[in-house]
Amino acid sequence: MKAAVVFEKGQTPQYADFPEPEAIQENEVLVSVKAASIKNLDKARASGKHYSTENKVHQPTIVGSDGVGYLENGSKVYFFSKKGTFAEKAVADKKMMAPIPEELDFSIAAALPNAVMGSAMALKFKGGIQPGNTVLVNGATGTTGRIAVQIAKLYGAQKIIVTGRNENSLQALRELGADEVISLQLSDEAIKENIKKIHTETPIDIVLDYIWGHSVEIILSALKGDGTFSHKTRLITVGGMSGDTIQLSSQILRGTDIQISGSGLGSWTKEESALLFSEIIPEMFQAALEGKIKIDTETVDIKNIEAVWDAEIQTGKRLVVRI
Repeated sequence: MKAAVVFEKGQTPQYADFPEPEAIQENEVLVSVKAASIKNLDKARASGKHYSTENKVHQPTIVGSDGVGYLENGSKVYFFSKKGTFAEKAVADKKMMAPIPEELDFSIAAALPNAVMGSAMALKFKGGIQPGNTVLVNGATGTTGRIAVQIAKLYGAQKIIVTGRNENSLQALRELGADEVISLQLSDEAIKENIKKIHTETPIDIVLDYIWGHSVEIILSALKGDGTFSHKTRLITVGGMSGDTIQLSSQILRGTDIQISGSGLGSWTKEESALLFSEIIPEMFQAALEGKIKIDTETVDIKNIEAVWDAEIQTGKRLVVRI
């Protein structure tokens, strides 16, 4: 079969022949793949720099962690696989699949779940979002951030604050449900004062962070308590595009009712992961059908995988590979 294969660690995937997989275990099923999206996770794992692959001995590997396609009985499904998905055939775990509505385009179905994992799981299980909450999305101009704004709205957030560097993309988030916009191109003090003002007027319940680094340091300093009772805020990090480490003052933790956690592979319980496939992703597919969630995609043929792997994609769009 044809597939996108990384033959050496750090190498760009190549369109090549690869042995067809077999569903050997009782919990496995074979999927005829029709599309898969290129994500930062896929790139990091292909390079060997992601925490899930950095200590593994590299062998020729099909890239991709999820995809969409048909089961042998004709059912249209989204699936997750540890054995690669950018291929004509893939092996999926029966417990890590979700049905796709017949009317939903494969490109949307391929692009949406990863963004849902990076937002719904964090908001629902790490943030414990409730109707009426105030949510700050840090680094909201990317695909996952844009989805996070829409899901927060879907989950009943009363107020949504967004931050980012791209001014045009930031303003466009208002159309998706954002109420307050803060540019990260402002001075540190201006960003801090904006957040403090909002936090005083409508206390922030959840900070959903996609970039980490210095902007999180500013947010934490803005939320820092003064020794009196403070509002409980949960900060959940989902990505580290601006750096993997921060400086954290112990005074912030001692003087503020704040909980810091992360959401990603390895941080969810088995029960939460099961709900992702049985409830959350199907719910989001339906929301996409009803126009309540919008995601922009750009599609390419798998034959062109080498040329597009590191290509610059317009902000807010997800690149989907058709197979």
